[in-house]
Amino acid sequence: DQNYKHNLCIRRTFENILQTYKGDKTTKEFEQFQTYAKQVFFSNGIHHHYSNMKLNPEFNAEYFKSLVDNSDAKGFPLAEGETLPALVAKLSPVLFDKTVDAKKVNKGQDVDIIAASATNFYENVTRQEVEDFYKKMKKANSDAEPSYGLNSKLIKENGVVKEKIWKVGGMYDGAITKVVFWLEKAITVAENENQKKALSLLVEYYKTGDLAKFDDYNIAWVSDTASVVDVVNGFIEVYGDPLGMKGSFESVVSIKDMEASKRIAAISKEAQWFEDNSPILPNHKKENVTGISAKVITVVVESGDGAPSTPIGINLPNSNWIRDSIGSKSVNLANIVHAYDESGKGSGMLEEFCFSSEEIKLAKDYGSLSSNLHTDMHEVIGHASGKLEKGTDPEAMKNYASTLEEARADLVALYYVMDPKLVEIGVMPSTDVGKNEYNSYIRNGLMTQLFRLKPGENLEEDHMRNRQLVAMYCFEKGKADNVIERKSKEGKTFFVINDYAKLRILFGDLLREIQRIKSIGDFEAGKKLVETYGVIVDQALLTEVHERVKKLNIAPYKGFIQPKLTAVMSESGEITDVKIEYPTDFLEQMLFLGKHHSFLPTYN
Repeated sequence: DQNYKHNLCIRRTFENILQTYKGDKTTKEFEQFQTYAKQVFFSNGIHHHYSNMKLNPEFNAEYFKSLVDNSDAKGFPLAEGETLPALVAKLSPVLFDKTVDAKKVNKGQDVDIIAASATNFYENVTRQEVEDFYKKMKKANSDAEPSYGLNSKLIKENGVVKEKIWKVGGMYDGAITKVVFWLEKAITVAENENQKKALSLLVEYYKTGDLAKFDDYNIAWVSDTASVVDVVNGFIEVYGDPLGMKGSFESVVSIKDMEASKRIAAISKEAQWFEDNSPILPNHKKENVTGISAKVITVVVESGDGAPSTPIGINLPNSNWIRDSIGSKSVNLANIVHAYDESGKGSGMLEEFCFSSEEIKLAKDYGSLSSNLHTDMHEVIGHASGKLEKGTDPEAMKNYASTLEEARADLVALYYVMDPKLVEIGVMPSTDVGKNEYNSYIRNGLMTQLFRLKPGENLEEDHMRNRQLVAMYCFEKGKADNVIERKSKEGKTFFVINDYAKLRILFGDLLREIQRIKSIGDFEAGKKLVETYGVIVDQALLTEVHERVKKLNIAPYKGFIQPKLTAVMSESGEITDVKIEYPTDFLEQMLFLGKHHSFLPTYN
């Protein structure tokens, strides 16, 4: 619980300092404070948005005190009766003591992952109490249950474990009421009846907190395939919960890219073929793949979990029973992918980590297309493929669920990106596109993604664990045939694929095993797979990667500043146009949002 209060309190404190500090703003210490403030704003809190490790400021506690002392006292988030010295004393350990709130999500084997994680999803409860609480909710022999716990905080008061629901009139009432206000405005200008129905159900869900209503909304949302303007909205992804149950808020408003959607539509059209020809066990395949819709979108604006660091592809809903019986929507965020591609050009990463000129040429010729196809296949076919055996608990994989699901979707994409079927349906010119994707995936999974870690760290984030799991498994299992070879040139390490066909077979083998694990709920096998291949980092290789990337002077992460949209009104009050402005100062935008769009109380 303290993490929620600390993050909001720290953010409001930093906002006030940045706007009212009367001291010298040209010093090295103030520059260090500004940098740390940007990191906190970028990560939506004091923990790194990807690694989950606590961010460490370069300035000290004494300087922090001087910042507070020399800023406008009225602007600080003081509790009733609290003084500025008390505020500093409360926040200083959180900011400067590395043992306090050390990890946002801690999935270590030797800890209670609930107690050891600095999230606001749980208070005064243990992992066992959480699992027992939600186990009681589940009904026997039911394949269509809500995602219990998705929109609540679990607390223990006076020895009783109970939920605090996120809804209008409940927890986070101020922010959710504002979300509902704008959704109700959107309902009045919905493109069609299906979209109107979906938005109305979403509003009902926010007002009641009823997860069955959220399922109703998801079904209606999946069924709306005609709308050009669309939105992802809700408590959705569960990566921030060590048990993978509770969702973080996100919203993504988008416009369909009609021309680019032809590529992804060609893939979704063949969904049954991909399922039928998958290397997974026959009893884990869907007999009838239904309801898969896919499109390429231009993102207009994102918030919550979607900003400033954004996904490049989305497949929803996450509910297994809705996927199986109704279907899912998959999207490729085209303008986001394009921006990433453009920002990476000329960085020198290819020249530094590709072993040969042929590998570099493949990457330059097909890098953008292979990346797009991987995202398309991951979202459209990967997440929507396979099925659980009857009676299998969808939450059986617990804290390993997200890693294994992302690995499963990646493996579907990797298995098929080398298939002539993609040439046949016209989405790629040759299997050389697939070869480049294999090169890129192995290079990243075994080596370049390590740049995102600090020396001594192992992998915590689910996507990073997934990528190393897949790459390391295939590297180890292919050693006898020298499928992937670790080479050294000029004192530098490289991973070179010698046999693409055999690597594809290894991808298929691992896909079959992970699907089996998920389909029958084999927790121990899933745990062993992740812990063996997806967690421990070669520290010597990590150090080497840092040394090689350092000279390139590039950042390990990228984020986005949101456009500012202003309605142009006629004299009669009708919207006639939308003025689009593109801010260029991230800190300025964060301060603007803090001033005009802060709807959460610092204390609850």
